[in-house]
Amino acid sequence: MTSVASAPGEMSPFLAGVLQLLALIAALALAYRPLGDYMARVYSSTEHLRVEKWIYKAVGANPNAEMRWPAYLRGVLAFSAVSVLFLYLLQRIQGSLPGSLGFSSIDPDQAFNTAASFVSNTNWQSYYGEQAMGHVVQTGGLAVQNFVSAAVGMAVAVALVRGFALPRALGSARAGGTPTRTGELGNFWSDLVRGVVRILLPISVIGAIVLVAAGAIQNFSGIHSVGQFMGGTQEWNGGAVASQEVIKELGTNGGGYFNANSAHPFENPNAFTNLFEIFLILLIPFALTRTFGRMVGSVKQGYAILATMATIWLGFVLLMWWTEFAGNGPAFEAAGGALEGKETRFGIGASSIFAVSTTLTSTGAVDSFHSSFTGFGGGITMLGMQLGEIAPGGVGSGLYGMLIMAIIAVFIAGLMVGRTPEYLGKKIGTREIKFAACYILVTPALVLCFTAAAMALDTPSNSMTNSGAHGFSEILYAYSSGANNNGSAFAGLNADTQWFNTTIGLAMLLGRFVPMVFVLALAGSLAEQKPVPATAGTLRTEKPLFTGLLVGSIMIITGLTYFPALALGPLAEGLAS
Repeated sequence: MTSVASAPGEMSPFLAGVLQLLALIAALALAYRPLGDYMARVYSSTEHLRVEKWIYKAVGANPNAEMRWPAYLRGVLAFSAVSVLFLYLLQRIQGSLPGSLGFSSIDPDQAFNTAASFVSNTNWQSYYGEQAMGHVVQTGGLAVQNFVSAAVGMAVAVALVRGFALPRALGSARAGGTPTRTGELGNFWSDLVRGVVRILLPISVIGAIVLVAAGAIQNFSGIHSVGQFMGGTQEWNGGAVASQEVIKELGTNGGGYFNANSAHPFENPNAFTNLFEIFLILLIPFALTRTFGRMVGSVKQGYAILATMATIWLGFVLLMWWTEFAGNGPAFEAAGGALEGKETRFGIGASSIFAVSTTLTSTGAVDSFHSSFTGFGGGITMLGMQLGEIAPGGVGSGLYGMLIMAIIAVFIAGLMVGRTPEYLGKKIGTREIKFAACYILVTPALVLCFTAAAMALDTPSNSMTNSGAHGFSEILYAYSSGANNNGSAFAGLNADTQWFNTTIGLAMLLGRFVPMVFVLALAGSLAEQKPVPATAGTLRTEKPLFTGLLVGSIMIITGLTYFPALALGPLAEGLAS
């Protein structure tokens, strides 16, 4: 990594990035154990809070009824389908609602795209938030989905963990009962409500107060003039920005109140809030590894998953720094690196950390334009999504995605030594490996098929701002973002068309819920097994050797899947520059 110039008496951009990275790691380390243990207690509790009982009564759910995986899946799909319909209808009648700020109702294709986006935890936005959505849709529709879509992901992850958990570690789901291996995974409605009420809401309240104190806005003002801009009057509307900002990051959602997203000073006023928002993005996904360790009865297993996630995340940050800080010529030296497209308030270091963190999780938030990164830098953001967003991944989805990859790694190790693979006392047989294989094939199939169709047809390819490798990258990035439920964009693609609104909407829904089918089926299969005692030949999955195997398996599987497509886009652009 080359050194960069700085004015006398000023800190170099690279050193500033290093200090911010160290501060971020320290904050995450401090929160890791208490939050992870707390979430384990939440999902293992047999008691219900009074407010939770009111919610169960309102929706007609029995929180004490144990569910096998088909029933759990029906709960996930039914709740999500109702959520899509509600959010779609809310947008379609926006023009008749109070607090619409004079905005008209949303067109059908865009309303479908947005409903699919927020319910699938993707938060892809093909519209300008400050010019399309009124207060009711923003707070009563989009912000609500930020909470519940994140809670759905956490519930599915916890269901898979219960499939792995031994009876002694899992405890009884019924007060006074005896745990048995019956294939039961808990109760979806209980897991959903607890995730919102006990985890997401309390942290969001504290986080919103922090953001307001640091300068983010929180109001319901209408459209008003904020001064002259380039010879004309500039107008902005207010909104409940801080409260939506905190859950968009905490829930790894990413949908911004404004089109500029986290580069907008109303959402992200200064360097402190920028670092705080990155902290929120990574907080729960990393802490869930501790929750996993607690629930399966071995915190060392959680540390092994954490080490895998942290290794990939830190490696991507350093690689991004190398691509964005390196370079020759007076422009690079004057700016301290590839500053074009970066937010000058935060610099290259912080913008790179944000870009890596948002694309290695299912967070579509951005504080810089990924399309303006170097060719290799844009490829890193794409690869982060194409890994399956598992380092540390989205809230819940990152953990269950990583556990699927752990099963694949154990299977590979078993092939190498000629032994039936086992993970956490469960045999990984034909049925389990089929579910895992189907899981990892869904999103690549969606990304590559939709990208190929878009490039082959005239109408979608006309939406590209750029031609050649970068233009191809715009479309590849869009479908990688949609199918992997990320939501960030390359910013050079006009995605507000019937083709992209429809196909990306389908990619988001299929990329979210089809993998959940295989995750829950796998969880049910594991929950029905009796634990297998460890022997001298059992692979020690809590050791650094397994962490290395897992990292290697992830990179090889992703590389074999996406390398040809990446070679046509960001790699070709990077080598040509």
